[in-house]
Amino acid sequence: MAAKAKDFAYCPYSKFRVGAAVLTVDGSFFTGCNVENAASNLGICAERVALSKAVSEGHQRFKAIAIASDLKDDFISPCGGCRQFLIEFGSQWNVYLTKPDGSHRCMAVEALLPAAFTPEDIQKEKKEEEKAQSVEHNS
Repeated sequence: MAAKAKDFAYCPYSKFRVGAAVLTVDGSFFTGCNVENAASNLGICAERVALSKAVSEGHQRFKAIAIASDLKDDFISPCGGCRQFLIEFGSQWNVYLTKPDGSHRCMAVEALLPAAFTPEDIQKEKKEEEKAQSVEHNS
């Protein structure tokens, strides 16, 4: 599915096609491709397209994502922004990095972004702020 999704990539500038397919915990699949823009910072990666489609349809828990490109000698790997986007939805689901010949490498999201900033970090910060406010209020 990821390899098929890359066929729809809009990449007139880089010519670097990427496709992604995400599997939700209930067995649904969502695909995405990269979409470039003349203003390069407005482009969006295939991984984020696939995940955003899933989220927009009510899915927030995932089992796996596969990523495909035309790289023959190396496994495609997500950019830093996509790694952060992936870990937003948990660290213990699988990422399949593929080659056009069908070979793949599988790793957990957390292996792609060690020491990541996660939603749990925000909760910790909120609890610390609440604790500090409580101490100030009781002083």
